[in-house]
Amino acid sequence: MKILQPPGWAAPRGYANGVAARGTFVAIGGQIGWDAGQRLVSDDFVAQARQALANLVAVLAEAGGRPEHLVRMTWYVVDCEEYLACGRELGRVYREILGRHYPAMTAVEVSRLVEPRAKVEIEATAIVPDADSRA
Repeated sequence: MKILQPPGWAAPRGYANGVAARGTFVAIGGQIGWDAGQRLVSDDFVAQARQALANLVAVLAEAGGRPEHLVRMTWYVVDCEEYLACGRELGRVYREILGRHYPAMTAVEVSRLVEPRAKVEIEATAIVPDADSRA
């Protein structure tokens, strides 16, 4: 995997401008803060984000992948101000679940999500390296 950082650009904080990778393409559908029984874990934004990230990791593991194989994430949030206000705590939760790997990311405010109580939905793309390129 190669992080794409054009010369002279300021380094982004908490994401990459681009990522190039080879291997098995894994598309992970939008994950929200519900458990395996599809019960929302909380009405708290950070708790929902934590569960959504854990769900992403669980789906990725089914393809033999790990968090460092994520190349792209899109966060859909219903309240951008709440998302920004939770930045420090959200960063801690992110690092706890995904480590210090920062794929290309986008965050978008939406008017609502399909699950009415959901505050965040995260979709991702990963590239799991071929067995012969894992070292």
